[in-house]
Amino acid sequence: MRDRPDTSELAIVQSEVRHYRQSIDGLLLYSSVFTPPVGAAFLALLNALEVGDGALSLRAYGTWFQALATSEAGWSDYLLRQIAYAENPFTLQAQRTEFAQLPAALVAAARRDLSTLQALYQLSGATVAGWVQAIAQIPEAPVAWATDATAAPPLVLPQAAPWAEAAASLAHHYRRHGSGLLAQYRAFTWHRGQLCAIADPDPIRLDQLTAYDYPRQQLVQNTLALLKGYPALNVLLYGSRGTGKSSLVKALVNEYADAGLRLVEVAKAELQALPQIVETLRWPEAGPHGRSRPQKFIIFVDDLSFEEDDDTFKALKVVLEGSTTARPANLVVYATSNRRHLVREYFSDRPRPSDQDEVQSWDTVQEKLSFSDRFGLTLTFEPADQPTYLAIVHHLAQQANIALPEDDLTARALQWATRHNGRSGRTARQFIDWLTADLSLAKQSP
Repeated sequence: MRDRPDTSELAIVQSEVRHYRQSIDGLLLYSSVFTPPVGAAFLALLNALEVGDGALSLRAYGTWFQALATSEAGWSDYLLRQIAYAENPFTLQAQRTEFAQLPAALVAAARRDLSTLQALYQLSGATVAGWVQAIAQIPEAPVAWATDATAAPPLVLPQAAPWAEAAASLAHHYRRHGSGLLAQYRAFTWHRGQLCAIADPDPIRLDQLTAYDYPRQQLVQNTLALLKGYPALNVLLYGSRGTGKSSLVKALVNEYADAGLRLVEVAKAELQALPQIVETLRWPEAGPHGRSRPQKFIIFVDDLSFEEDDDTFKALKVVLEGSTTARPANLVVYATSNRRHLVREYFSDRPRPSDQDEVQSWDTVQEKLSFSDRFGLTLTFEPADQPTYLAIVHHLAQQANIALPEDDLTARALQWATRHNGRSGRTARQFIDWLTADLSLAKQSP
């Protein structure tokens, strides 16, 4: 057993711990750093060490160690990430206002918090493990968490110079990249009245898509207009199933995420919340010394159509056409559909001379038929003919490094389309995925 430490040694450790805990308690803006599991576990560990409870300290250290291991990041990397994505009055106002125009008290609070966080950043795992060893009176210090992860941090702050002096550059970071979930993630869903981040969105990229050059070029151009602050149109992507409409929209976000593009996918069941979603994403117009939110948004509605008695299209109509409130310039609606006329119409809907229930029956029919016209741009994706299907197959095969003679690949692709789902981009992707696995398994066979 380790020799029992003298009272002065324990007092020194507890005094050091108390200093760090009081510094954290004094954070005015960045207290949210200690809300996620890693930060909350660290705070609980400090509390256990300060009261001198050895068993509680060991358990709290284990919780902190596991939280760091789960995050696959070191303590210093965790702090940088939390600072980069923090959402507080300083980070929000820094996005809209020049640093020189920010309230002096807000800047002073940010500088003081940064000094505290720098001291915590410089706190090594070995030091914390040593505290636990002293308080718990164990012969060896617990293992200190360390990782060889080399992922680039989302934020770079000076290693030696005081962080307080970097407040201006940090404000520039928020002005360029934003803060909170919108800075950390590129794709979201709307669920139960709030944005929910998608941690692992579909990784499809534009260079993985081929054919349909004209609609792709038109959609890219419209998206670039949105990103550059020019007027952009709401878009309906209409066409046969499996032609890559949804993949194209998702690829845009992956392509331009670094430029501030974000996607919010809205399920049909949530369409009535569209006005609320728009207001959530809306950013007030910039003042004389400010600017708008750095992110631009695609509200994505996949496989859109409405039944005859479906009133949810009214919510979409309000977003497309606007109301008394101007449509935000930082978002557009991109919707995909297999139907050119989004509201289903039946022959029985058409008025007959004997109809007496509605005086202007044709007006109702025309409202249904013209709903899709409320999108500023309609892009058509025709069914894939054989040359188009084969072009997609050969493009995907090249990306997958499939080394088959062209004739053999073509024959297999046509056979696959005949036996499965017909010719389409989706069918081509399914064929290439199957062929990749089949060839790989064949190589491994004895």
